[in-house]
Amino acid sequence: MGMTSSAAGNNGLNGSILLGKLDDMLGWARKFSIFQYPFITACCGMEYMSTACSHYDVDRFGAGLTRFSPRQADVLFVVGTISHKQAPYLLRVYQQICDPKWVVAFGGCTVGGGPYPNYAVLQGIDRILPVDLYIPGCPPRPEAVIDGLMQLQEIIQKEPHGRIQRS
Repeated sequence: MGMTSSAAGNNGLNGSILLGKLDDMLGWARKFSIFQYPFITACCGMEYMSTACSHYDVDRFGAGLTRFSPRQADVLFVVGTISHKQAPYLLRVYQQICDPKWVVAFGGCTVGGGPYPNYAVLQGIDRILPVDLYIPGCPPRPEAVIDGLMQLQEIIQKEPHGRIQRS
């Protein structure tokens, strides 16, 4: 309280107001309000669902509200094996999510085709969608999912407000 104007600077605020950029505040708000849309097709779905249980509780990270409409979501969790027949539907779901949006590839099958190196399975969803975060494993443990969620929060917070989504 006994600061002089020269010690506080020439702004006249005397250090009493915390100033921040709008982008930083929006990034912080988005970081703790993740509305996820799960596109679950295979066995990794059980591990995905277990992270919402009380033992792991992703709600403490602001990701507890799962949305089952892509128009209400901002993060697409692709969980499980994606066949070439499912790829157009996955792309349609992705296109319905409003900007800014993020994509998480969850599990070995989603990341790289898993143990199915054949003509029917898409060998990684990054061939049709821009992926922001990969969570590897077959299936990934809930601890890996929470670690990936915290990495996604950092990606979301650092991203500028006016991001134009790549298609």
